[in-house]
Amino acid sequence: MSAWICATCGHQHADTPVPPPACRICTDPRQWVRWEGQEWTTLEELRGEGHTVEIRPIEAGLIGLAIAPSRFIGQRALIVITPAGNVMWDCFGFIDATAVAAVTAIGGLAAVSASHPHFYGAMVEWARAFDAPIHLPEADARWVMRPDPSIAFYRDSAEPLPGVRLIRCGGHFPGSAVLHWPEGAAGRGVLLTGDTFTVVRDRSWVSVMWSYPNLIPLDTATVRRVGGAVAGLGFDRLYGGWWDSVIDHDATNAVARSIDRLAVMLSGAHDLEM
Repeated sequence: MSAWICATCGHQHADTPVPPPACRICTDPRQWVRWEGQEWTTLEELRGEGHTVEIRPIEAGLIGLAIAPSRFIGQRALIVITPAGNVMWDCFGFIDATAVAAVTAIGGLAAVSASHPHFYGAMVEWARAFDAPIHLPEADARWVMRPDPSIAFYRDSAEPLPGVRLIRCGGHFPGSAVLHWPEGAAGRGVLLTGDTFTVVRDRSWVSVMWSYPNLIPLDTATVRRVGGAVAGLGFDRLYGGWWDSVIDHDATNAVARSIDRLAVMLSGAHDLEM
């Protein structure tokens, strides 16, 4: 049997003799099915096509990983390196022995987590490679397409390792979450967001939406709740879900002013010439 991987989103599904008729992640209105129709792949096929894992240093205590050449929706993972162990944040639909060896060389993984179902990828494969638990919000349990004993659900927040906190914010998905790493950015604090807060083209702002690719907004109250979930946290830097999705400094204020702007625009109480 094969653990089928959706060729669009990279979400790995359960081992079955034949692939599912469709990927539930992509048929949901927040995502899309490619015009050519549903397609599936496997780790074996991806390896046979020559895919590898690109690893980049991001900052002290943080590295990034992504499938190369790029596939799926282009997301990358991050590994937070701490004295208590390493946490993998977000994932993509690939893993190979070379990448496992490289992560082993920096201390392996003590925990795996993700911002939301679009970034679950091959998280079970990564967790099994290091005998690490996966921490996910119970609000998104229905979107786990490959159930596994390594998955532990939390309600609103969790601390997979000392000094690293997961916080459920909601919005894009009911369980959309962030990872707060206070020791990042030389002690000024880092927030890892996937696209719970997505960094926009003007990289001093973020956005919060129900669907980004299909441009479906949230309501004002929900946007305020999402912003409120991180109010009071100390973070100077923010990393979204892609290589260039970074707010390098003053990220706390960037999030706060972005939430205010979105809330005003969604309420209809705005000046069109603002």
